[in-house]
Amino acid sequence: QVQLDESGGGLVQAGGSLRLSCVASGRTFSRNAMGWFRQAAGKEREFVAAISWSGASTSYADSVKGRFTVSRDNAKNTVSLQMNSLKPEDTAVYYCAATSRSLPRTERYEYNYWGQGTQVTVSQ
Repeated sequence: QVQLDESGGGLVQAGGSLRLSCVASGRTFSRNAMGWFRQAAGKEREFVAAISWSGASTSYADSVKGRFTVSRDNAKNTVSLQMNSLKPEDTAVYYCAATSRSLPRTERYEYNYWGQGTQVTVSQ
């Protein structure tokens, strides 16, 4: 059974940092691009960041460029999202996802596997 487990969410003040992690089990994703999406209350799930299978190529939503960094450790089947300079508008449930593609993808429909999500709340 393939499973993606996110962790690292929580409550943080504006300007603070959090690091999200996603561990994959049930199969290896070392040849697959991975992504992070988020969904705020009452809004559609949106793309945040993605990373290629090797880690050499990344893609970010304009709203997080320069503040968030996606990385991966294929030996540990793990992908991470370092979030700095957090803003209240970053408040959302953050989801880890895996695609069958090898390069970063930004569309939800291109991802086959999803985690359950982890809540990130940024206070004023």
